[in-house]
Amino acid sequence: MKAQHRIIETPVAPPVSHARFAIGAVVRHRLLAFRGVIFDVDPVFANTEEWYQSIPETMRPSKDQPFYHLLAENAESSYVAYVSQQNLVMDDDGEPVDHPAIDNLFDYEGGRYRLKAGHRH
Repeated sequence: MKAQHRIIETPVAPPVSHARFAIGAVVRHRLLAFRGVIFDVDPVFANTEEWYQSIPETMRPSKDQPFYHLLAENAESSYVAYVSQQNLVMDDDGEPVDHPAIDNLFDYEGGRYRLKAGHRH
């Protein structure tokens, strides 16, 4: 009787990614006309597959990078956005972001957003 060998596959961890932007940073979308304040960071994609598939394939970012939760604004409204690192750039215009939830999370001092004490780890 021949011995059977079983191959055991070791799970592969996602690549280590480094967040380029910090909580409280004001950023702009590289392709779309909106900006916002970062209030949370996921080291890699952590949204639904349905959400991911809703992005046009030609614009769909890689999942293996940081994704940022933004209190966002555009010319018409304010909302929460989820954006890949590759699609963000720093916003250096120095203007505050107009979003109704900002005052609950941040203090605005000297052109910068700082998390309020109750929201820090």
